[in-house]
Amino acid sequence: MSMPGWSVQPVPEMTPEQYDKWQNLLEGRTGNHFSWQRRSILQANLAGRMRELGLNDYDAYYQRVTAPDGSLEWTTLVERLTVHETRFFRHQPSFELMTSFLEKRIAEKQQSGLELWSVGCSTGEETWSLAMTVCQLLRQSEQVLRYSVTGTDISLKALAHARQGEYARRRLGDLPTELQQRYFEDGSGEALTIGSLLRERVCFTRVNVLDLERAPMSNMDVIFCQNLLIYFRPWRRRIILGQLAERLAPNGLLILGPGEMTDWTHPDLQQVNNDQVLAFYRRTGVTCSK
Repeated sequence: MSMPGWSVQPVPEMTPEQYDKWQNLLEGRTGNHFSWQRRSILQANLAGRMRELGLNDYDAYYQRVTAPDGSLEWTTLVERLTVHETRFFRHQPSFELMTSFLEKRIAEKQQSGLELWSVGCSTGEETWSLAMTVCQLLRQSEQVLRYSVTGTDISLKALAHARQGEYARRRLGDLPTELQQRYFEDGSGEALTIGSLLRERVCFTRVNVLDLERAPMSNMDVIFCQNLLIYFRPWRRRIILGQLAERLAPNGLLILGPGEMTDWTHPDLQQVNNDQVLAFYRRTGVTCSK
């Protein structure tokens, strides 16, 4: 069977003017910044979708995406441009710091509960890792304590995967057998599925970090935000971090990706003294404003 002529055409080169137009649209709607050095990634994703639609002109596709009835196509494009690379218990030092923090938190909260938030959760591995960590600590402490973990992302496709909670065995990496047996069930084929023990404590919802002022999360004990800020300009990172800081509970913990924002400070936060983890505590006596 012969393929359509457009399917074998080389990727068209973007002009500087086209790049500026697309970059401004994407950054304005998602905050994601594609620098001129990363234009090849933007170009390849745009061209791939254009080929599926039978288009060979960036301007024509731009008109389709920005048209009054272009919301569905915009959603499809965002799925293409969203990075979904993650894994269970990514960056072990961060989880070790959080585990130590939660051990103390559990001892302090005899009658209350714990609230954790995974920002930019992608396909859910980080969110489920947070839930496993809390569940393991509660088993060890033999305490009955309410807790919940929320995962948020801009990608509807990634969130659907996260809610399904089914992962190929190879994606579990070095996850200890004990955790696989306790928190997973057999899925389809060579996959494992998150079991009910964690499902009743975890929820996933769509949140664009450019609209955090409308996010309902508040008084969070832990906010995990790793490998997300690197896609934003420094000034926008500061805005996002300021809004996350407002949603921490007193003495709450904010954990970022190593090196993502080394020059950032906040009057209500104190940086954790740790050479391997970039994290901040909300100062004692400072209450959440949301």
